[in-house]
Amino acid sequence: MRKNARANRERILAAAEAVFGASGELGSTEDVAARAQVGIATVFRHFPTKDALIEAALVRQFDRLGEQASRLADGPDPRRAVRELIATLIETSSTKLTLISLVGESGQLPPAVQEAINRVQAAIGGVLAQAKNGSVVAGDVTVEEFFVLVRGVGQAAATLPAAPVTLDRAIEIICRGLAPAPARADAVRRGRPGAGAGPWYPIRPA
Repeated sequence: MRKNARANRERILAAAEAVFGASGELGSTEDVAARAQVGIATVFRHFPTKDALIEAALVRQFDRLGEQASRLADGPDPRRAVRELIATLIETSSTKLTLISLVGESGQLPPAVQEAINRVQAAIGGVLAQAKNGSVVAGDVTVEEFFVLVRGVGQAAATLPAAPVTLDRAIEIICRGLAPAPARADAVRRGRPGAGAGPWYPIRPA
C-alpha cells in the first residue's frame, strides 16, 4: 500500500472509531468520510461495507491497546504500569463497548476481532507477569479475573460517568485488591492508598 493510501486508511479508521463510538448504529460512512476529510469513494475503496469499516476500527483499537500494554510491560515501574493500564482500559471502555455491540449483534464476535482481543490479553498478561515479579500483583491473579474487575468499572463509567476523583479512587481500590495479601495489609496500615493519602499515580487525561 502506498504511503498516502496508508495515511488515508489510518485517518478513516480513526474517524470511524470516533463516529461510531459516539453515535453507534446512527453513524454513517458519510460522517466518517467527512471527519477523515476524504471522499466517500475512498472510504469504500478501503472498506467495501459499513460493517467491514466498524470491524476494522475495533480491531485497530484493540491493537493499539495491545501495543500500549506491551510498552508498559517493558517499563521499569510495574506498579505504574498496572495503574496506567487500568486507567487506559477504563477510558476507552465507552467506545469499545459501542463498537463491540455493533459487530457482535449475533452474539458472536468476528474472527478478526476475537484474534485482536487474544493479542490484547496476551499483552496484558505480560504486564501482570512483570507486576507479579515485582510483588505488585498477587501471584494467583489471572488475566480473566483482571478483565472482570476492570470491565465492571469500565462499563459503569461508560453508562454513568463518575467524577474524576471517584474514578481515581476506584482504580486505587482495584490496585489494592490485586496486590499480594501482605502488601494490601501494609497499604491499609500506612493509609496508602487510603483516606487522606492521595492516589498512587493520577489518571492520564482522556
